[in-house]
Amino acid sequence: MTLEHIVTTLVGAALFPFVIRLLWGHFTDEFGPFGGFMSALWIVGSMWALNHGYSTINGGNGLIYQSGAWVDMGTAAGVGLIVASMARGAKFDAHSSRNVIAAIIGGILGGLILALA
Repeated sequence: MTLEHIVTTLVGAALFPFVIRLLWGHFTDEFGPFGGFMSALWIVGSMWALNHGYSTINGGNGLIYQSGAWVDMGTAAGVGLIVASMARGAKFDAHSSRNVIAAIIGGILGGLILALA
């Protein structure tokens, strides 16, 4: 992995939670539950295309360099949003840790199901 791959992977991973934090609330405030659906479609879809889709479509590289390990963009979003919340004064308590553990278990189970399919 070159320095260029490291930098672009970090930028792509950091950009995803940044855009979620920046736009998702505006969509839901303006359009309610339909705004959440639009956010899921446009924000996640656009960021996937930027981070991964270009390499699939064009034979080039997206921002995130994939070297064999499979890590979902949800990991970047989860870590980024937890860090952003804690930077704004949120506490990482028992409720938060249960949610993180449940997300990790769900990710492991999803990965196993995909691997066996």
